[in-house]
Amino acid sequence: MTVSAFPSSVPTLRDLQERVHQMQGRPASQPLATHPAFSGLIALQTGATYGVDSASLAMALMAGPSADGAWCGVVGSAEFGIEAAAAAGVDLSRTILVPDPADQWLGVTSALIDVLTVVVVKPPGKVSEGAVSRISARLRQRGAMLVAWGDWPRCDARLTMDDLAWVGLGRGHGHLQARQATVSVRKGTAQAQQRRLWLPDAERVIRVVDPVPAPRIIQRVS
Repeated sequence: MTVSAFPSSVPTLRDLQERVHQMQGRPASQPLATHPAFSGLIALQTGATYGVDSASLAMALMAGPSADGAWCGVVGSAEFGIEAAAAAGVDLSRTILVPDPADQWLGVTSALIDVLTVVVVKPPGKVSEGAVSRISARLRQRGAMLVAWGDWPRCDARLTMDDLAWVGLGRGHGHLQARQATVSVRKGTAQAQQRRLWLPDAERVIRVVDPVPAPRIIQRVS
């Protein structure tokens, strides 16, 4: 199992123990900061699990709590791009990576939930209902939030993105500079809510796509 962290901020055992003590006695659910681009689309809270279909959405959900001071962890994704995460707003000085937990991924996820506020996990395969129930109980007990990248039963909300459009690529050449996507958020059987976002724009910022102004209609008065 490989564990990565950023040398200037590797938490000591005492730091993590203090975090456990701080988390004990927290209410079962409390709001977490949400990235401004997702404001009104989804409201993050502790004790909840959010399913995503891409690294970009996982980073976007991490970004709000991370910028607000939360510690984050990522389990089971060797391809998780730290530069892209930093550009999305994730504070790398408070982020722990476990890119290759092998068959210990569930135990590692549970351990990180004990001491971190946001944990992203990419399961290597199908997740059992029993494992989901245990993780959900732990999230509520510890006041943490889970972002499941991939298949995960019984998520509180699922986020997907489609209708991708890249900016910067010409006729077979050029550099990809920005990307637009339609992000859908579905809670249970309710109708999905959607928003067009830059993920990211040319300045590497995640933001809402500016609406196209309606054409002005000039009436001639005779």
